[in-house]
Amino acid sequence: MLEKLGVLRGVFSPKDIHPLLDARELRKTINELPKDNAFRALDEIVGWLESLQSVHEFSAERLFEAARQLDEAAQPHLKRLTREYLHNIRLARADERRLWSINRAFWALLAEAYERCLATVQEKGRGADALKGELAELCVRNIVALGGLLKWDAFHYGPPCPGLWRRIGQPLLLAEQQGVADQAVSGLGTSRAEYLRVMVFQIASMDSLLPQEIDLAEHLIAYFLSGFSFAAEVMEDSVYWVDLALDHAPQRLFWMPEVAVHSQRFYKPGTSHVALIDLLEELERGGDIPAALNLGGQYYARTLLPVLRHLSLHLAPVPPQRQHDRHQVKHRMAVLNGLANAFVVFPGESAGRTTGLPVESWVVENVSRGGFGAVLNNIPGEWIKVGALLAMQPQGGDNWVLGVIRRYFRETEHEARIGIQVLAHQAAAVELKPRMASSYAALSGEPGLLIEGVNLAGEVRLVRAPASFDMNESLEYSWGGKRIRLMPIALIEQTADYELARYRISETG
Repeated sequence: MLEKLGVLRGVFSPKDIHPLLDARELRKTINELPKDNAFRALDEIVGWLESLQSVHEFSAERLFEAARQLDEAAQPHLKRLTREYLHNIRLARADERRLWSINRAFWALLAEAYERCLATVQEKGRGADALKGELAELCVRNIVALGGLLKWDAFHYGPPCPGLWRRIGQPLLLAEQQGVADQAVSGLGTSRAEYLRVMVFQIASMDSLLPQEIDLAEHLIAYFLSGFSFAAEVMEDSVYWVDLALDHAPQRLFWMPEVAVHSQRFYKPGTSHVALIDLLEELERGGDIPAALNLGGQYYARTLLPVLRHLSLHLAPVPPQRQHDRHQVKHRMAVLNGLANAFVVFPGESAGRTTGLPVESWVVENVSRGGFGAVLNNIPGEWIKVGALLAMQPQGGDNWVLGVIRRYFRETEHEARIGIQVLAHQAAAVELKPRMASSYAALSGEPGLLIEGVNLAGEVRLVRAPASFDMNESLEYSWGGKRIRLMPIALIEQTADYELARYRISETG
């Protein structure tokens, strides 16, 4: 790429030495992008955007045109690569990292290019006057690019890049000053609406969702966007606030800001929360996904249900509050991942020992009645994700606890903070077999964990492998020389690691 630029520099005048700042060369570059290889095409676009950073004397009008055309050319390739990143279950860790890096780099470099154009407009530099008619589009595209950067950081559970919220606020402030904040741009929306979309994405606690669910949540937010309220004046039922001029993410409005300034904005869910609940209830009744709801692909309604439940909770007029007090501690606990390992350590007729099992050692930094907060100084592997099933044993203890990762946030590339919900302080390992009509079948069993404790009379909760629950299939297991029957009642939760369901329990002999 750089060698090519070196050759081309001699063709143009000193004022416009970069080939993309010439309309004819820009068209040629766009037309020569690979058509049948999304990764190569995006890699070339990223290379061109990166090369624009070295241009110090430029016309803002030409730079904007180059960035806009590269932006539009990248869109079909971005969609294809995003689908591969989210849905390819055989994606190796190195390939996952490669896809994440190229997508994130695109949005980061694109945002920087648009920001350079905006800076020229504000400073009344070269080409600024020619951009006045396109200021609304420039501001919208800048906010969209920064929103894309935030989304890809969310896919990796990492912190947003420094200065992000001030950067997102600046184009909206400029658009408001110039009277174009509500000017719609074809295919994109308005500056105010795009800022609101990014703000709602931020406050919706994406660190509790899987990457595919994060993507679905973004599409759902866009669908319900017109119902959210975003205003310069605080309202009695405002829930969050943000200062467009400061580098602070949106904050809960527990009390009014100490000083009122013109750059403060206030958010409330408005009519969107009722609409969210209505859609959730419709899909739970077996209804169809609305035809107008663009999810970026084809999905079954059941795939949307956990995402809608999550959004209806976190975008409610009263967002969720912490149920139990945290207590700061510093101690270690042994951690095993997955149902197969948990089955071995919990008591049961086939229970074994931890010898040879892949035991991790994590540092617990806070404890509550509902779970733990842990710090990982070395992220162990691909299995760390929201929804991962864990068996945990505090240092010095002899009992194991069953839990699930509910939050995942990377501090750095190698360090992370994990929020763990306790599913059960006591569980029993059982070997499950389908109950046959004629006799107790001599089939190999599957592992299951019976959760003891808070259950309704005559019921138990059972942890099984994913995609196992069947309302038409009863199960049996042996305990103390007796055969116990389990009849399905309802599926409670499903993740990529396990299913949790309610069963009615009875002895069969």
